[in-house]
Amino acid sequence: FWALTLMTVAGEFLVPRWLKRYCPGYDARRMVMSLLGAAHSPVRRLYNGWLLWLGCFLTAAAFVLYRQARRSSAPLALLLGASVLVFAWGAGLLAGLFSIGETKRMETRAAKLHGYGAALGFMALLAFPLLSGLLARRQGEWGATVFDGLAFALALLFFILFVCADKPRFERTAVAYEGLWQRLALLCMYLPLVRRAVAALLSSL
Repeated sequence: FWALTLMTVAGEFLVPRWLKRYCPGYDARRMVMSLLGAAHSPVRRLYNGWLLWLGCFLTAAAFVLYRQARRSSAPLALLLGASVLVFAWGAGLLAGLFSIGETKRMETRAAKLHGYGAALGFMALLAFPLLSGLLARRQGEWGATVFDGLAFALALLFFILFVCADKPRFERTAVAYEGLWQRLALLCMYLPLVRRAVAALLSSL
């Protein structure tokens, strides 16, 4: 399970990197990953299929995390599992079933479902590093607490840049690299999960 977790997290970044080769004009620095699954995209089926896998696997991961964490704190375990579960359903399953349009404008029902689901999912996962850090602190793991705290601070910073990226005032600045900030924010949100997976694999050796 934990090896599959690491492969899935890696796939979150490697799959878009591979698929962008077949999307002429796609700029990973400035374009969000969802555009790979847009209605006009030649790799739409592949990317949306990946999102469905991501949603299914993270749904299972949410319950695994909850079962492990409830030994230390039932309320934190519930919030931790919920943050992953909402991301799995919103930014995974819902986003995979309903494609975004040719732009980020939500002009169709499918685009609205995709947009709202992805936005809610990202905001839920943003809380994951903070909750993971609080749980690590409760368990007396101070190194993990600091690691998760830094991951949360960076995730929040990159998420703010991501939100600001499409604002007209930042159009000709480095802040406009919307795709880059999205990927960096997502990476930092995943880091505590990666830490947990690596720790579990090492303990099993």
